[in-house]
Amino acid sequence: MHLSSLMADLPGPAVSTDLTITGLTSDSRAARPGFLFVALAGVKVHGARFARTALEQGAVAVLTDAAGAGMLAADGVTAPVLVSDNPRRTLALMAARFHAPQPATMVAVTGTAGKTSVAHFVRQIFEHCGHAAASLGTIGTITSNGKTYGGLTTPDPVTLHQDLARLAGDGITHAAMEASSHGLDQYRLDGVQLAAAGFTNLGRDHMDYHATMEDYLAAKMRLFTEVLPSGGTVVADPVEPYADRVIATCRARGLRVLTVGERGEDLRLTGLRHSGFSQVLTVATARGDYKVSLPLAGRFQVSNALIAAGLAIAAGEQTGAVMRSLEDLKGAPGRLELIGCKANGALAFVDYAHKPDALDNALAALRPFTQGRLVCVVGAGGDRDPGKRPMMGAVAARRADVVVITDDNPRSEDPALIRKAMLEGAPGALEIGDRQQAIETAVSLLEAGDVLCVAGKGHETGQIVGDRVLPFSDHDAVRAALGMGDKA
Repeated sequence: MHLSSLMADLPGPAVSTDLTITGLTSDSRAARPGFLFVALAGVKVHGARFARTALEQGAVAVLTDAAGAGMLAADGVTAPVLVSDNPRRTLALMAARFHAPQPATMVAVTGTAGKTSVAHFVRQIFEHCGHAAASLGTIGTITSNGKTYGGLTTPDPVTLHQDLARLAGDGITHAAMEASSHGLDQYRLDGVQLAAAGFTNLGRDHMDYHATMEDYLAAKMRLFTEVLPSGGTVVADPVEPYADRVIATCRARGLRVLTVGERGEDLRLTGLRHSGFSQVLTVATARGDYKVSLPLAGRFQVSNALIAAGLAIAAGEQTGAVMRSLEDLKGAPGRLELIGCKANGALAFVDYAHKPDALDNALAALRPFTQGRLVCVVGAGGDRDPGKRPMMGAVAARRADVVVITDDNPRSEDPALIRKAMLEGAPGALEIGDRQQAIETAVSLLEAGDVLCVAGKGHETGQIVGDRVLPFSDHDAVRAALGMGDKA
């Protein structure tokens, strides 16, 4: 593609050169002949420092900001240098253009908790409605034809648009993706053509990245104020934390807002009762009332399912078909996932909850199914928001009857100090640093009627200790402790 075509109508300078661009990258090590290298300002080092390496490997031009352009001039770089006020956003828009097409119908969801479940549910709803669909996020890219690609919650824009083009090439017409605060703040989603965007909730998370909760909210808001086009629809549950702020902002922008849940105007929850591990919902809509047996535990999953339903309806699906599809939903891997039961009937679950609100929701969801004691194994990650550690311990102590504090992903920190901080909130908890041993001990304590929740790692298959990723799966550890072996 010619550079002039790639940059046409995008933020940045007008380009007259007809250089042929064969690829885009912001990683100098990935530069190849004909590439455009994008030199971005980093936390410690500006990417312009690596431009000469990219050019030596065949890059033919550089996109950067004014500071980067000054550094390149001082370094004597003679290749064409394009200057943008926001090179991150320009890169994302260029990636969308270079790696077109993408699935025809796209929706996204942001929030602190529930993003993975909502995207997972929307994909299933689209499938139920007859579409080839995909979901993209924390657990990877999953398609209705069974293909699974590894991934991040929101990958870099070049990788994201390569993945979207790959999906479109594989015949995927509908997709749902998670939108992380990091991805939104770093303009990775710009250029994705969205029909609708959903908001789940906002709670304490990523305080190692965002200075304040307001900064965290502002990053999430970009999905609704800048990424979603003016003709898009926003879906939210008004009772969820910070949903009122999102709804007010979107209505002020003139966007259509579809609300769900107990105070929703479009998919109003008018009835809810438990039936075994299912929840029976009565939902009032403009098309009439629907009674749905949702095969998922937890009040938070009701909100997630209704937000997913709202996104599918906003994307053009018929209300009746969408509501019927909710009865066949399967939970996302590692999200309040029942692993098995002990010989005495005690149940064991694994959940990805690694922040206070999510842990509170998970344990609250399991309490109705607990006839004896609710047992919780939980840790906290290193090199991440230390302020949440005593809060996590306090939630576990308040919600569970037996708490085992263990290691999660300690990374570069001393795991004993992480556990100590958690124990400040759960002073009566057992402390067992080795996660395998902690799970085995918790399972050994289970009596008839008890329920175990192993929280924090969910679908993950590795434990980060220092600079190494050691093979570890909560699923496998729980199965082994239950005497189920290592098979799912």
